[in-house]
Amino acid sequence: MEQTQKKSIGFGFFGWMLLIFQAGAFFTQVVFTNYPMNILAEFYGGGTFVPMIFTIGTFIAIILQLILSRFVGKIKNMKNLTLIFGAISLLMGCVIAFYPVPFGISAVWVAAYFVESVCVNMYCTFTCSILVGQWFPRRKGTIMGIATLLFPIGNGLISIFAANVFKTGAPTPASAFLPFLIACIITWVIGLIFVKDYPEQCGAYRDNDKSFTPEIARKMMEEEIENKKSTVWTTGHTFMSRDFWFISVTCGLLLMFAVGMMTQTATIVAQFETLNYGMVMMLIMIFGIVGSYGLGIIDTKIGTKKAIAIAVIMMILSGIFGTIQHPACLIIALILLAMFMGASSNFTVSAAAQYWRREDFSSVFACLNPVANIFNAITPSVIAFLLFSSPIGYRMCFIVTAIAGVVGLILILLFSAKHVKATDDKFRSQAGKPLDDALVGRK
Repeated sequence: MEQTQKKSIGFGFFGWMLLIFQAGAFFTQVVFTNYPMNILAEFYGGGTFVPMIFTIGTFIAIILQLILSRFVGKIKNMKNLTLIFGAISLLMGCVIAFYPVPFGISAVWVAAYFVESVCVNMYCTFTCSILVGQWFPRRKGTIMGIATLLFPIGNGLISIFAANVFKTGAPTPASAFLPFLIACIITWVIGLIFVKDYPEQCGAYRDNDKSFTPEIARKMMEEEIENKKSTVWTTGHTFMSRDFWFISVTCGLLLMFAVGMMTQTATIVAQFETLNYGMVMMLIMIFGIVGSYGLGIIDTKIGTKKAIAIAVIMMILSGIFGTIQHPACLIIALILLAMFMGASSNFTVSAAAQYWRREDFSSVFACLNPVANIFNAITPSVIAFLLFSSPIGYRMCFIVTAIAGVVGLILILLFSAKHVKATDDKFRSQAGKPLDDALVGRK
């Protein structure tokens, strides 16, 4: 195979545009689902009602993902599907931001928040993430580690949002949402203009690896697109794999408590009058950035399984510190939570890209992501229930976090990349496809 001598360790211009597009999708989710749930819930039905709407919407998104998983390899333009979900998310965001505060349950606002919960989930965690896996199959951990910085940044900025909402006394969410909405729209427009389904379609390279000529790179892309149509990792085969369940449930547990606890930070921090909410959220933002990027680098350098194991250990430690009723221990618990928060959204993409073939990535991811997001869907309601119904309050949330962390650690240690390879060989033999060493040595 003819190769050039050009190599690059950067992402390339178009790669950066995709990264901004994905980061903006994550930011859209934080702003238009978490902000209303955390700061505005009392004006729209209460602290248990709004999380319930989010849960129902996320379950609908999961059903859509499972339906799409059966023919995701045959979707001709994933970018356009991403843009559609993004456009609907932004439109519903406008309704959430500008609809007059009803100080009670409003059918219009609830409908908008429900549709937002469905579409923004599809936008940021499903279709856009598939694009990342197709562009950066080997460097997805680094890319997603940077993109998910918007989770801690978004959650860190929530105190600014809250201050702007109440700066005149009465709630004025429209002006508070506006700068965030503009930022989300800009990132969507960047995706519209610069991003394609595959890097070769805009003159770029997979993983920004320029060691291949453009002609060879395009030929490899065409072969991959064709092979996706006959992937051996069908929905049925994927759900039969024990390793799929080990890693998807672990990813789900990480998502569950990273995202779920962030929806109730205002109530949790309020348990101690000595804590300043703005300062605590700033710490969450700073350590969330460190954790998201750091775990992304670990994912790329030493392997996805090890990165997930480290994140789960952080989860256990967060749960342990959070059970101690002391403000310093709560801050430590929230910092540890923040450090695996952003990375928890990395791992569904990384796992599917790391341990399965490129041609099978989208099919496996289309199953792995909705399974993990089942946990994400129920968590706001679960955390709200534990927080408001348990006699020990927020500490019960952290007790459950620690228990779930232990379960996750056991599952990820049971996961075996070698067994995935053996299962892949079995499916390929049954389908009459040649066997090779493509999955050997996956870390």
